[in-house]
Amino acid sequence: MNAPIIDPLQGDFPEVIEEYLEHGVMKCIAFNRRGTLLAAGCSDGNCIIWDFETRGIAKELRDKDCIAAITSVCWSKYGHRILVSAADKSLTLWDVVSGERLTRTTLQQTPLQARLHPGSSTPSLCLACPLSSAPMIVDLNTGSTTILPVSIPDTGNGAVPQSRNKFSDGTPPFTPTAACFNKYGDLIYVGNSKGEILIIDHRTVQVQAMVPVSGSAVIKNIVFSRNGQYLLTNSNDRTIRIYENLLPFKDGLVVLDNLDKTLNELDGVEKLKAVGSKCLTLFREFQDSITKMHWKAPCFSGDGEWVIGGSASKGEHKIYIWDRAGHLVKILEGPKEALIDLAWHPVHPIVVSVSLTGFVYIWAKDYTENWSAFAPDFKELEENEEYVEREDEFDLVPETEKVRRHLTG
Repeated sequence: MNAPIIDPLQGDFPEVIEEYLEHGVMKCIAFNRRGTLLAAGCSDGNCIIWDFETRGIAKELRDKDCIAAITSVCWSKYGHRILVSAADKSLTLWDVVSGERLTRTTLQQTPLQARLHPGSSTPSLCLACPLSSAPMIVDLNTGSTTILPVSIPDTGNGAVPQSRNKFSDGTPPFTPTAACFNKYGDLIYVGNSKGEILIIDHRTVQVQAMVPVSGSAVIKNIVFSRNGQYLLTNSNDRTIRIYENLLPFKDGLVVLDNLDKTLNELDGVEKLKAVGSKCLTLFREFQDSITKMHWKAPCFSGDGEWVIGGSASKGEHKIYIWDRAGHLVKILEGPKEALIDLAWHPVHPIVVSVSLTGFVYIWAKDYTENWSAFAPDFKELEENEEYVEREDEFDLVPETEKVRRHLTG
């Protein structure tokens, strides 16, 4: 029978720590497209690639020019390349099979996260989110950067306005901004410090639409589900929000251009909001109403049916799992170590988490062995029982068999 019909809370999500991986101090993780390989960035600047089937190390990418901690790892579309960002402000592109370093670019700021363009199997463009400047598109071949707008000025032309509140040295303050590509990379979704989602044409770098997020709090994370149907945001108001993507997965830019033409009576911010309402619609909100905790590294399951978020509280390794309807279905509790990164396996109900101490924990379903399914006469015992054999049980020809032959003979 179908287990979810019997018990709606018995779904395909992990329940216990099955194993842990140990190699140096790992800081961040990412699965390849099939989930056969797991890349982990370490504090010494190395990138470890684990064979997830055997749980052994398949390759180690060592960069002699980088001894700083890795801040993010990202696979290319078909897993032939890996992009590594590090605390020494570098972006390094690797060939996975040969282990060769293809390009290395140094930015002005430390990239907290970098994502390869998803529309190409051999991408040379990436999206980088630095620590203290706006997200940017980086050409890994030339090292050239294009700054993305992070807010909408009153003029509505998509330029980046100067902040009124400045530091003593005259520079405007900045909050790290989250950004991600959509499924095919023609649009970039930016979550800013005003609690707005900006939808940007990645070629012209113009803001095409804007979606205000309730609460107007700083957006710390923004990520698409694997199929591109849902968008997740994590805000400073301790709420994870899921938006349904109303644009087609391909040629979304064409639809945006048509929307822009049909809304000619509007102008500026109002027009961007009107277009935004046709792009995203709020689907669900997740929060812990009791503890009001902040969330770390939230993401979708591989099939988009589940949403997970790690507790950002120090000294605890808790992972919350919700179904897409908004119900909290499981809280996974690990060791007394802070959680710093999370990833859900693309295919299986497996979650991988990284602790502050550098261990990688693998969470899986707690399968119960049922031997009677293979042997109908198998009897399961709650505890050991002493078995008393018959006197002739282990004779070559038991007495009972001799009697039977005599009677039938």
